[in-house]
Amino acid sequence: MSIKVKLSRIKSSRRVVAITISTVIASSFYHSSTQASGFQLIENSARGQGNAFAGAAATAEDASTVWFNPAGMTKLKNNQLVTVGHIIIPDSSFTNDGSVDGSGNPLGGANDDGGSTALVGNLYWVTGIGETKFGLGITTPFGLTTEYNDDWVGRYHAVETSMTTININPSIAREVSDKLSVGAGMNILLADITLTSAVDFGSLLGAPQQADGFADLTADNLAFNEFAWGINLGMTYDFNENTRLGVAWRSEIDIAAEGKADFSVPTAGAPVLGSGAFQDTRLKAKVTMPQNLSVSVKHGMGDVTLLADVTWTGWSSFKELRIQYANSFQPDSVTTENWEDTLRYSIGADYKYNDKVILRAGIAYDETPIPDPQHRTPRIPGNDRTWLSFGMTYEYSPAFIVDVGYSHLFISDSTTNHEFESSLPPLSATLNGTYEATVDILSAQLTWNYDL
Repeated sequence: MSIKVKLSRIKSSRRVVAITISTVIASSFYHSSTQASGFQLIENSARGQGNAFAGAAATAEDASTVWFNPAGMTKLKNNQLVTVGHIIIPDSSFTNDGSVDGSGNPLGGANDDGGSTALVGNLYWVTGIGETKFGLGITTPFGLTTEYNDDWVGRYHAVETSMTTININPSIAREVSDKLSVGAGMNILLADITLTSAVDFGSLLGAPQQADGFADLTADNLAFNEFAWGINLGMTYDFNENTRLGVAWRSEIDIAAEGKADFSVPTAGAPVLGSGAFQDTRLKAKVTMPQNLSVSVKHGMGDVTLLADVTWTGWSSFKELRIQYANSFQPDSVTTENWEDTLRYSIGADYKYNDKVILRAGIAYDETPIPDPQHRTPRIPGNDRTWLSFGMTYEYSPAFIVDVGYSHLFISDSTTNHEFESSLPPLSATLNGTYEATVDILSAQLTWNYDL
């Protein structure tokens, strides 16, 4: 993970330093994407994108079932390779409404839009040996990208945040009977984070909002002895040739990240360095990615297939984030999150237009885990969202199939009343205002049946 942070004013207190830096890092880990619950990305298939991922644990139409439900691999007749690409285009505009610094002065700076276009890719492969199916999925299950101007009104809370994850998911599946299939997989998660933010050093020197400094923080879990891993399990049950139930579960994954903090302090803040604070140092942090459980149904009626899904995500595991510093003058600090478990509901339908074309549509409602405006930061501005999705499958030949999907996410306006966590009042700037957000997602997929 690499994290870059801009800091503004400083106070000559070790405790201030610890709280300030830990809060910045906490925000980077806990940043919310506007694509799915929390900062979880559901963009793992263009075919599923077309019907808002309704019935994803039951459909088992291509190798992306490695992610959605490994048991579905038993439904694939051929060895298969799937490549997927998504363009995520968010718009998240903030309007200030009385934001103040730690001394109660109005925060200067303009409103801004932190939305930043992102590219996400997936790769899946499924093959069979005898009665057993083997699969491999490479996905990006968690992620975010936001970037504000350096001088915007919320600069002391966030400027730039980027979180990238790569999940490597080998899987296995087998038919237990003509109706029941089971599957399991292992997940190895790699994470990298970049963060920039401003801190009001001037407030610690008696001149609020007048002296900005900067800090560069980097951290990842790639060079750690303990790697992040979890498991996933799934089953499908065919009641008859038209109706299928799918159930899939993914475990929590604990990520232990290690990084480095590199600081540059403005000349006016030099006295702070005498305390031993804001010196280059190593840092460690741990965060738990949530477990989830999906229950899906697929029901065929001639040329129409009806789909439905309910997914629970255990975000309540995010109670706090603890940061540890190698510099003894920067003690451990805790950022409170108190996120809540969420549910995602989706329904959709596929229509077989002819032997070459399938048309898809779906809607979904996705809850936010953020409990209240006090816990909503510019790094986590998400809210409840409604999906409207369309897509199409075109079978160019039995060997090559192309899918495209599009979703528009209507996101409820959200307010924030977030106070920067610090034991020293001059640093406790409060961001007050409203976010208006939408997201557009374009997806394309190529499926290759290579053993026909």
